[in-house]
Parts: sequence; structure tokens; C-alpha cells
Amino acid sequence: MVFNLVVNIIGIVVFIAIAYLFSKQKHAIHWRSVGIMLVLEILLAWFLTGSQVGVDAVKAAADGFTWLVDVSYDGIAFALASWVNVKQMDFVTSSLLPILLIVPLFDILTYIGVLPWIIKWVGRGLAYITGQPKFESFFVVEMMFLGNTEALAVSQLQLKQMNARRNLTIAMMSMSCVTASILGAYIQMMPGQFILTAVPMNVLNAAIIAAILNPVEVSPEEDTIAKVSGSAAVEETTETTETSGSEDLADAQVKAAKPTREPFFSFLGDSILGAGKLILIIAANVIAFVALAKLIDKLLGLINSNLSLENIFGIIMFPFAWLLGFNPHDAFQMASYMGTKLVTNEFVVMGEVTSKVDTFAPHFKAVLTVFLTSFANFSTVGMIIGAFKGIVNREKNDVISRNVGYMLLSGILVSLLSAGVVGLFVW
Repeated sequence: MVFNLVVNIIGIVVFIAIAYLFSKQKHAIHWRSVGIMLVLEILLAWFLTGSQVGVDAVKAAADGFTWLVDVSYDGIAFALASWVNVKQMDFVTSSLLPILLIVPLFDILTYIGVLPWIIKWVGRGLAYITGQPKFESFFVVEMMFLGNTEALAVSQLQLKQMNARRNLTIAMMSMSCVTASILGAYIQMMPGQFILTAVPMNVLNAAIIAAILNPVEVSPEEDTIAKVSGSAAVEETTETTETSGSEDLADAQVKAAKPTREPFFSFLGDSILGAGKLILIIAANVIAFVALAKLIDKLLGLINSNLSLENIFGIIMFPFAWLLGFNPHDAFQMASYMGTKLVTNEFVVMGEVTSKVDTFAPHFKAVLTVFLTSFANFSTVGMIIGAFKGIVNREKNDVISRNVGYMLLSGILVSLLSAGVVGLFVW
């Protein structure tokens, strides 16, 4: 264990070194800010996985999500009793249909102002502690609750005003989030403790990796404040920025610009409809990616019976998996899961391992769960570029499109760093 722990620590250093190696402006990196965020992350990882208070808090939150999912089954059973009252529910019923309750619940919290209030104060606190630009700090917190494309949509006024380099930073950060409304689906398949631990880890690491890969100098005049007003329909959101850096003036602007609120039941109907579309999108992606992966395996088998996507990914990702503190055998297995997730999505791997995850060693279980808890994969790149294309001008969007490799690298490094830090405390 001591040897693997040392390797795990070295791995964290290597992941940061890789980010430094590919940095666009090495001389502009604010190492003090990076160091503060890294120390904060390590302390948070210890608190959530190594202290009894933190473990109990995360367990209570996970139990809360499980309770919400159980409540959602009552609604599902009313309409589809034959899908619920069975010995073993399928993936769509057990993991996806509860989204019909959880997404509207989070949208209601946005409608009444709870989530915007949390985002505002957590974002301000993060900016104050880390020294990061205010909007970047707000954005990583927005992603934690809203998801990447949703956070981009409600931030469109700010994105239009920012320069292309800062937009690229936001695109990199967008690779590493998960939305709170989908955590219930994750917790049905993987250990809830590590799912919920991964969320704040990804927030901090998205800021760390972006600050190293694409450091940008932000003047006080450019350090604007973003204000978000929630609505299920993105078009109804209001966002105001103030370039003078005066938060009081920005607050006054928001109050003055606040539109007539959409009627609640119209809002709720849009939210439920959006949740239904999300279920269809996830289900379609999982079916298509699993089928395509199986097809590729069949074709590779015609060349050589030992050739498969799992083995190819295992070879490519093996060095990174080994640096997370595993013996060669476990590292190869971890690497195959990591590669599959990056090419397909997290649901494919979660669905594959959910029946056996409790048999994994604690370190393997923690590292795998944290690595999977993000949207970092090839399909997310297309979603982010598409979102930016509808928000910013062509010149800014072209800058993002030319840096797809950096977006992928950012997403992978954030997942690796989060898994590596959490893995330090779970053996």
C-alpha cells in the first residue's frame, strides 16, 4: 500500500506537470492561486472521505438523493406499474425515469431563488479565497447545479462580452461538470459517497487545470459580475454584468432589469418537458454507443480474436491508471473503463459495473467512481461547441473549435486529478 500511495502522489504531480507542459502561457500562470485551490481540494477530499463528520454528511446527502428516487418510483408506478413492480428494474426505469422528478425539483429551487442565491455566494467565496476571476468562479459553481450547456445558456450575455481567450477557458471548464439534477441517476448505479465527493472536486480541478492550460490576465475592468435569474426556458433568463467591478451596482441593475416572472405552472410544464427530452437523449446515446462499441468489437474480432476496444483502451490509458496507485492488473482494468467512458459516456461504464462495483477494493471503487462522475467525453465537445456557436460570434467560436484538443485534455486531466486526490484517502 505504501508503494501505491507514493505512486498516487507522484501521479497527481505528473497530471499537473502535463497541464504545465501544454500551457499556452507558462509565464502567466498564477501559481499562488493554483496552490491555494490544490490545498483547498486536498483538505476537502480528506474531510469528505477521511473524517467521520464529512463521511456522515456525504452519506446523508446520498441518502437524500436515494429518498428522492424512491419517491419518484411512486409516480412511475402509477403510470407504469409493470415497470416498477418487478424483481429487477431495467436501466431506464431505475436510473433515468426518476429524472422526471429531480429536474423539476431543481428548477423549482431556481424559480424561487434558492439556487441563484447559493451560486452567488459560493461563487463569491471561491473567487475571494482563490483569487480567480469572479465570473470564472461563478461559472464553475453554476455548472455544478445547472450542467454545462445550461450554464452556458444563462451566461450568454457575459460570454458575448468576454474575449476569445476567456471563452476558451469557459469551454475547458465545461468539459468537467455534472448537473446536480442527474446525480440521482448516478447514485442508483455507483456509490453515492464518492459520486457526491466528486462534484466539488471537479469544480476546483476545472479551475486549476484551466488556470494552468490557458492562463488569462483579467483586469479589474474586465472582472465582471454575472447575475443569473432562473427559468426552465432558457430564453426567459436574465443576466446582467457590470464591468466596473461594483457588485452593489450590479445588484441594482438586476433588480431594475428583472422581467415579469413566467407563471409557475407554465414554468413547471416546460421543466417536465425538458426532463423528458433529457431522458430520451441519454437513453438514445447509451443504446447507440453500446451498440456501436459491440459492432466495433465484432469487426476487430475478425482481425484478431484478442482485439477489442477494451484492450485498446487498456493499453492507451494504462500509464495514467497506474499513476493512480494500482498494481498492473488493476491498472489495466481501470484503464479500459476510463477509455470506454471517454469514447462513449459515463452511463455506459456505470451500467457495465453497477452489478459488481461492491466487490471492488475500496481504492478501486473510489477512483473509478470519481473518474466517471463528469461529462468529459468526445460527445460533450460537440455539445459545447454547438452551445457556443449559438451564443458568440464566429471569430470567438472558431478559437474554441481550433482548441478541441485542449478541451479534451482539460476534461481528462480534471477527471484524473479528482480521482487521484480522492484516492489518496481511500485504501
